[in-house]
Amino acid sequence: MRVSAVAVVLAAIAVTGAIAIPTGNPAFLDRAIAIEAAFIALAVLTFAGYKKQLYACIPLAAIVMVGNSLAPPHVEIMTTFSKPFNAVVLITGGYILQIVLIVTAVMELQKRRERPPLPARGR
Repeated sequence: MRVSAVAVVLAAIAVTGAIAIPTGNPAFLDRAIAIEAAFIALAVLTFAGYKKQLYACIPLAAIVMVGNSLAPPHVEIMTTFSKPFNAVVLITGGYILQIVLIVTAVMELQKRRERPPLPARGR
């Protein structure tokens, strides 16, 4: 069985989140854990071979990027690099991997759409 690029990206996001949560702001802990759990669930479903969850990856990635952009502490850390490790983790997990997730999910959905349907089996 071939592992999809989406599954690898979701796993990378989950690992990055697991690193980021302990070093992050405790005020965001509840939301961070909820989003982390969503990414882990999506990764498990994707590794298992399901495809419908790909539609959830795109808005979730967009929500993460918008949320990071609207959180003043995150913006400050990313623009000033006052905490260099946190800034790199935020930029990597909050933007770069999210964009890669959107691109890979869209590509996987397009691949599925371009495939001809399987012929019906006779009874």
